[in-house]
Amino acid sequence: MNNKNLRKSGMVIALACAMGASMGANAAVELYNKDGTSFSVDGYFNAFYVNRDDGVSDTRDSRIKMGFLPNTIGFNFSKEMGDLTLGARSSFWTTINDSLDSPTDTAIDVRQFYATVDGSFGQVLIGKDFGLYARSNIFLDEILMGFGSPGVAGGVSFGNIRAGYPYPTPSAQITYRTPDMGGFNIAVGALDPADTVTGANDENSAPRIESEITYSTDLNNVALTAWLNGRYQSAENGPNTVDSSGVGYGLKGSVAGFTLAASGFTSEGDSPVLIANEPLTEDKADGFLVQGAYAFGANKVVLSYGETDAEILNLETESTTVGFFHDINSHFKLVAEYNMYEDKNRTTGVTTTDDDTIALGAIVTF
Repeated sequence: MNNKNLRKSGMVIALACAMGASMGANAAVELYNKDGTSFSVDGYFNAFYVNRDDGVSDTRDSRIKMGFLPNTIGFNFSKEMGDLTLGARSSFWTTINDSLDSPTDTAIDVRQFYATVDGSFGQVLIGKDFGLYARSNIFLDEILMGFGSPGVAGGVSFGNIRAGYPYPTPSAQITYRTPDMGGFNIAVGALDPADTVTGANDENSAPRIESEITYSTDLNNVALTAWLNGRYQSAENGPNTVDSSGVGYGLKGSVAGFTLAASGFTSEGDSPVLIANEPLTEDKADGFLVQGAYAFGANKVVLSYGETDAEILNLETESTTVGFFHDINSHFKLVAEYNMYEDKNRTTGVTTTDDDTIALGAIVTF
């Protein structure tokens, strides 16, 4: 299928990286392909049995929850128009854990709803998509299709968000991506800014600027991927000004079934969890994530460790995950995972969360 925007969409990149050889970047059900026009649908469905031991409250809880990636259905469109290829993607993400909180009312959010124009110049994306800052940090996470650290009671887990990287919050944007330049790819975007100062008349005189540089190569059968991303914005209200900035980075290498990866971030005046309209200070945060994985046959074993030290939230976290992934076939995967997550008050050193979690899940894709 000749669909450039599909190959570059966040969901497809994420799943392709997470599933490796078991899922290509063009995995979808093609419904129409004729005269340069194509339309396809892709889906991701999962559920986990989760057993959690809460060391702070000394309680044990069992749930049926979804994993780090919510259940999703996406629609992709592509049309060749002379030297240009027009594309579009809309994806709908839903929780399966709101049934008892809001009976018969399922929360659905739209994280991608954009159009693309591809040509020899590269690509321009207009609409809503994941941000560029911390994008590869999360999409190249080895436990992306697992469970990870605890999240909110009625939604997804947090994976390694707040314990290694922040979330690249989907935002309205206009983003330009270069063509491939010998393994280098550059993306620069103007994104809708967040109000980060207190008051009713926040002023954002310029958009949020985010960018990412990625480089992929193969050196003597060692597949290497490196990335550097960042963001900057300034918000003010009278004498109150908050300048927000962040830098993310990482390196991942694979050879003969073995994978080693290390990534990190540092930020100032920026939430280390997710970008949102909320009052912030110009305090700092930083974190890192290190992972090792070994794939053999239809199996993959992952060991992951991440930390975040957030002066801005007065928080210190660490998360350790051991995961086992088994492909029944190219569209059906089983997951077993054990996670140890802890966070502390940075000032007092008091432990606020101390959870050990066992998660057993199944994933179906098309």
